[in-house]
Amino acid sequence: MFWLLEAKTTSRTQVIMSTFITIKTDKKNEKYIEDGFEIMKSVDMSLSSYNKDAKVFLLNKNLHVSLDAYLYEALSLCKYYYKVSYGYFDITVGSITKDLYRFGEDERVASASELKSAKIDFNALKFNEKEAFIEDGMKVDLGGMGKGFGVQKVADYLKKMQVDDAIISASGDIRCLSTCKIEVQNPFDEESRLLSFETLKSDMGISTSGNYNRYILSKENNHLIDPKAKKPQMLFASITLISSLSSASLDAYATAASVMPTNKAYEFLDTLDVAYIIVQSDKEIVISKNIASYVKNLSNFSK
Repeated sequence: MFWLLEAKTTSRTQVIMSTFITIKTDKKNEKYIEDGFEIMKSVDMSLSSYNKDAKVFLLNKNLHVSLDAYLYEALSLCKYYYKVSYGYFDITVGSITKDLYRFGEDERVASASELKSAKIDFNALKFNEKEAFIEDGMKVDLGGMGKGFGVQKVADYLKKMQVDDAIISASGDIRCLSTCKIEVQNPFDEESRLLSFETLKSDMGISTSGNYNRYILSKENNHLIDPKAKKPQMLFASITLISSLSSASLDAYATAASVMPTNKAYEFLDTLDVAYIIVQSDKEIVISKNIASYVKNLSNFSK
């Protein structure tokens, strides 16, 4: 996914949360950019399952951890997302993403028997405002909402500082405090764009979940794990959501829909205050009927 903002801006990029984080704003507000990066680093120190000093890493290692405000809020949101997504947003897929495929670390292809015996059970995660516990043999992975959560925290800070013209981007999660133009990548061709649009309102989020940019050997071993079938999903190449909902929610809902059966995914998304652009694995592009309420100047380059 690509995004554009007009001239007279300052843009800076850092690698945080294992991806490129870019904050772009009017030059008069560039003094707040470093604060934004520090917020992303703080979120990473709470939610990362890779950083050995992060709260989630320690929870996975020790089966117990004391919580800070970010992680308590994130776990509370994950519990809500689990409920409203019929159990398809389940952070205990970490037992597969972390232990079996080991995405981002010593990667390997998990066998069918390993996947079948993997333990996935959100109810095995217990937490309160002070601490969290998880059962032996399990791990949690907040990658399905963590970047969106961080983007939203930066956006909230910039709004508090009365910044009303900025873009925060973390891979497929983008927040536009003013209106902006978005170009969506073709999931079948990294060098081409699929379509473009402009957000219709200020303070809108865009989140894309896809199986095309993080996999081992082939897309059949991608990082989007169906927690019920206990295997990677192959029905959707990408799902892009556009809404004024929080970026954490958009990230989680795009992740959840990506691993649902086709009919259930559309049924789920149609209950939400979102517009969507979906590229199915058969290359069919499905655009929600309400798209004109969220974007303007939609251009489809695939025709």
